[in-house]
Amino acid sequence: MEHVRDVSALPKAHLHLHFTGSMRPSTLLELADKYGVRLPDALTGAEPPKLRATDERGWFRFQRLYDTARSCLRAPEDIQRLVREAAEEDVKDGSGWLEIQVDPTSYAPLLGGLIPALEIILDAVDSASRETGLGMRVVVAANRMKHPLDARTLARLAVRYADRGVVGFGLSNDERRGMARDFDRAFAIAREGGLLAAPHGGELSGPSSVRDCLDDLHAQRVGHGVRAAEDPRLLRRLAEKGITCEVCPASNVALGVYEKPQDVPLRVLYDAGVPMALGADDPLLFGSRLAAQYEIARHDHGFTDPELAELARQSIRASAAPAGVREGLLAGVDRWLTP
Repeated sequence: MEHVRDVSALPKAHLHLHFTGSMRPSTLLELADKYGVRLPDALTGAEPPKLRATDERGWFRFQRLYDTARSCLRAPEDIQRLVREAAEEDVKDGSGWLEIQVDPTSYAPLLGGLIPALEIILDAVDSASRETGLGMRVVVAANRMKHPLDARTLARLAVRYADRGVVGFGLSNDERRGMARDFDRAFAIAREGGLLAAPHGGELSGPSSVRDCLDDLHAQRVGHGVRAAEDPRLLRRLAEKGITCEVCPASNVALGVYEKPQDVPLRVLYDAGVPMALGADDPLLFGSRLAAQYEIARHDHGFTDPELAELARQSIRASAAPAGVREGLLAGVDRWLTP
């Protein structure tokens, strides 16, 4: 019988994890009780909520659940707990490097302002990294539902804290709203400051949103990007330029982008030579963490252990980890494959 290697022991990088969405369900329940927040039934059950965000009503419901969970993060100790637990979960899943994505403006009202909020987050990341041994950095993400001037403010702030742990600049929320080019100046500020460009695209919208990320924002990674599979020319472009798609299979199914795990075009992207970094997106709402995404690749798409190892390598190469960290993780991938 063929030996099946444990994907939780496969060294990998986690490049698509949202801040509040990384929370443990048990932690959410405790914090809600602490602050007297009444949670909707969808956030209190043993199963993840039933979601479908392919229409505006469904996206609004998803966003409302996320906002409710975020309202339970009110003090520095809550932030510290969330980040430490996210790191612990990632270590358990074999991650050696985590880039957690956050829009600090969402936390600023309860944490004393925008700058204090980001500093609290960065301090928590630094502490969690030292406590768990996990390499951790931050991607500051603008919200495309807000004015582009807000994104420029965030980009300047992100650059200011590049020496404190900010490695990238993103653009999140519903890509069906607003134009990527409206945020081009914010991304130019981030790039000029040495940050990696990693906007969302190609999830709820089709291949054109991925092209916009490349043409207007000069993306080095694309959050999701799976809808590129619908355009062979775009696939070739991503492969030739080595643009990594941060693919989140469980999230794609939970939000109704695809009906079932087998429909997520992992094999199409892989066979086209498009680099991928599998991610968990929002485990709080989707019910699965990093290792489970590799299990989907194995069980629903027939990825062999050498192919899973290559996925892990692609995630590591696409990360902002220092060269020594990348080399160590890549060596670990080779050891995982050794009989």
